[in-house]
Amino acid sequence: TSPFAWLRTRFYYLLIRLYFDQEFSIEEFTRGAKQAFSLVSKLLSQRKLDLLDELVSAEVLQVLKEKISLLPDNHRDALAADIDAIMYTTEGDVRIYYDNDGMKFVSILMRFWYLNGANLPDEVPGETKVFQIVFGDESTKEKRHLLTANYEFQREFTEGAKPDWTITRIEHPRLLE
Repeated sequence: TSPFAWLRTRFYYLLIRLYFDQEFSIEEFTRGAKQAFSLVSKLLSQRKLDLLDELVSAEVLQVLKEKISLLPDNHRDALAADIDAIMYTTEGDVRIYYDNDGMKFVSILMRFWYLNGANLPDEVPGETKVFQIVFGDESTKEKRHLLTANYEFQREFTEGAKPDWTITRIEHPRLLE
């Protein structure tokens, strides 16, 4: 990321701690976001969308129901990210905003890069690289794809609101379009 973007996100984290949640920690948030990403991606892959009600916004869930039903099996399998297969995570955009009713919100976009062994063609557009990992001898090769996903987490900080983060955007480029 650019130094300006890094500085901007650190400024937003400071504002979150000063005005919304004095105990907010980006490290702790990132750990929770990884766990949520892994769980949600596996549930998407298994078509267990009814278990996502508390984790994903109703609008996103409705779109996912339509998209998941149309996915080929190999693309659906590629959605699943085991937490140990997450290679890199970074924050994207951080926003603090108020709606017309005075409700306060914070949203953080997280970007994940993960390895997945789904049976995808070598020329899947949008992926970073195809790795071939050799276990044992040369005759036993396992192909792994380095894939990306963007998940946006939102929390309402209005007094009396539940202190839960909700996923308000899910993007798996070239897989879930």
